[in-house]
Amino acid sequence: MRAYGRGLSCATALLGVFVFWFGMVMAGRRYPSEYDWRYMTMSNLVFPDRNPAGHLWASAGIVLCGLCGLCWVLARDWNQDGAGKSPIRISALRLGFFCMAVCAVLPERLLPVPKGHEILALMAFFNLCLGLMQLTFHTVKRYLLLRARSSRGGARLYASLLAGGALSPILLASFAQGYVSYAFPELPWVSLSWRALGVPLYLSFAFWEWVACVVLSVYIATLTLTDTPL
Repeated sequence: MRAYGRGLSCATALLGVFVFWFGMVMAGRRYPSEYDWRYMTMSNLVFPDRNPAGHLWASAGIVLCGLCGLCWVLARDWNQDGAGKSPIRISALRLGFFCMAVCAVLPERLLPVPKGHEILALMAFFNLCLGLMQLTFHTVKRYLLLRARSSRGGARLYASLLAGGALSPILLASFAQGYVSYAFPELPWVSLSWRALGVPLYLSFAFWEWVACVVLSVYIATLTLTDTPL
């Protein structure tokens, strides 16, 4: 049963990563005009008024990825340390994938708060980053202590460095957005006009948003192929 659960966990996580990117690519190909991911955020692909022919591809990719992510966590939940308790990394991943799915499937008019989609998207990113950071730290430290026979201090240091990688794109996006708001308050929200104005790529929130998606996908795909329990 454990081997079956581990195989199911691996398959669902990899499927989730695949359907997310497949949906994004198909939505981008159906965008009514040029889509430059460096200066255009993911919301351009998801909203019906901006991408009438392709928004369902993007929404479906996000929803299925969130559901597969939930299955990934639940399929390995039995392998947690200690009966009757759920580590923060599991709770954060559950909430992150749930917010991810709800954000794409729930119409804006049904959300009881203004900018509900943006709030759900931020909650999804935050919780996924938190869960993946803790899971990476747990996995790397366990591997180094049990297999590489590293010292406890060295294992914690390497694990912390690798875990920080999951959060780095989000931090860089925040720093970039804060700098733009301070130094260039006259600039509109990131769009193709930034490219025409010659705004550096590293200041684009859209660029770091897509980089964060790539980084999180790599972390999920890598961690799910390990044998370390969640």
